[in-house]
Amino acid sequence: MELFEQLGLALALGLLVGLERGWQERHAEEGTRIAGLRTFGLISLLGGLCALLAEQVGSILLGFTFLAFALLVFVSYFDSVRRSGDRGMTTVVATLVTFALGALTVMGYETVAAAVAVVVTILLGLKPVLHGWVARLRQEELYAVYKLLLISVVLLPVLPNQGFGPWQTLNPYEIWWMVVLIAGVSFIGYFAVRIGGAGRGVLVTALSAGLVSSTALTLNFSRVARANPQGQRLLGAGIAFAAATMFPRLLLVVGIIYPPVVFYLLFPVGLMGAIVFGGGYWLWRGAKRQTTPHVTLENPCDLGMAVKFGGLLALVMLASRALKEWFGDIGLYVVAGISGISDVDAISLTLARMAQDEAEALTVAAIGIFLAAMVNTLVKGGLAWGIGGARFGLPILGIFLLSVVMGGSSLLLWGGNIPGLEQV
Repeated sequence: MELFEQLGLALALGLLVGLERGWQERHAEEGTRIAGLRTFGLISLLGGLCALLAEQVGSILLGFTFLAFALLVFVSYFDSVRRSGDRGMTTVVATLVTFALGALTVMGYETVAAAVAVVVTILLGLKPVLHGWVARLRQEELYAVYKLLLISVVLLPVLPNQGFGPWQTLNPYEIWWMVVLIAGVSFIGYFAVRIGGAGRGVLVTALSAGLVSSTALTLNFSRVARANPQGQRLLGAGIAFAAATMFPRLLLVVGIIYPPVVFYLLFPVGLMGAIVFGGGYWLWRGAKRQTTPHVTLENPCDLGMAVKFGGLLALVMLASRALKEWFGDIGLYVVAGISGISDVDAISLTLARMAQDEAEALTVAAIGIFLAAMVNTLVKGGLAWGIGGARFGLPILGIFLLSVVMGGSSLLLWGGNIPGLEQV
C-alpha cells in the first residue's frame, strides 16, 4: 500500500509542475510543446517506476535510465528549436527535475521531493517577477551581491575559530560572522528601500531605511528639513519611524548571538520602540499634503565598510574586556555609553557574546546594551534639533526623551523579575 501512495505522490508532483508549464504555454499550438500537464505527470511517474526497478536490479539502472531519458528530451528540444526558433531551456530542465522528483519519492524521500516540487513550481511561475528584478538591478547592486557572498561564503569559513590577543578576546571567525550578520540585515534594508521606493510613502521608506542606518537617515532628513519647512512634520515622522526600527532590529541581532539576553531587554526596549513608533504616527497623522522625501542610501555591502565595522567591533571587544578587567562592570557601562554615540551594533554584539561566555555577565550585558540604545536615541534627537532647527527637532527630541525615561523606568521595574537587576 505504501508503494502505491509513493507512486501516487510522484504522479501528483509531476502534475503540479506540469500545471504551471501547461498554463505558461497554454497559447502554444498543439504538438509544438515539449511537454504539458499530462506529460509531466507521466515523467514523474516514470522516474518513480525506474527507481522501483533499480531497487531490484541495481542502482546503475536508474542512472542509465536517466541518461536515456535526458537524451530523448534533448532530441525533442533540438527539433523544437529547429521548428520554432525558441532556444529557451526552462521546460527541458524542468522535465529532468521532474523525473528526479519521481525517483526521490519512491526511494523514500517524499518530504524532500514535495518541497522541491513546490519550490520548482514557484520559481517557474515567478519568471516575470524575477526577470523584472534583474532588469532593474544596477551594476553596483549586482556587485554588492557578489561582495556579500564573498564575505560570507568564501571568507568566513576559512577564518580561525579561536581566540587571539589579550585575554584571548579576539576571535576572527566570530568577529567576521557578526560583520556578515550586520551586512546581511543592512543589505535587506537597502533592497527594501529600492523595492518599496520613496514613492510609496515615508512610512515604508523610513521603516526600510531603519534597517540600514537610522542615524544616516536622521542626518539626511534633518538636512532636507532645514531647506524644506513645509515638509518638516513628515520628515520628522520618517526619522521617528526609522529610529523605532532600530529597537526590533537590536533585539533580532542580539537574539541571534545569545537569545537569553532578549528576555532581559524585551520589555524596556519594546516599550521604547512602541513609544517612538507612536510618536512617529502622531507626527505622520499631523502632516498635511507634503512632498514625500527622497532617501539616498549607500550600498551596504561595501567591503571597505565591512572591514571598518570589523575593526570597530574588534576595538570595542578589546576595550570592553580591558575595562571590565581593570574597573569591573562600571568600565563596561562607560564603553557602552561611548559606543552608543555613533553605533549600537558593535557594543551590543560584543556584550551579547560576552554574556554567552560568562553566565554571570548576562545582567551586565543587558544593562550595557540598553544604555547604548538609550544614548544612541538621544544623540539622534540632538542631531535632528541641531541640524534641522528647534522647530523641527524639538518634537522629535521630546518623543525620544520620553521613550528613554519610560524605558529606563521599565527596566528598573522589570528588574524585579531578573536576578541581579533589582540591585542596580
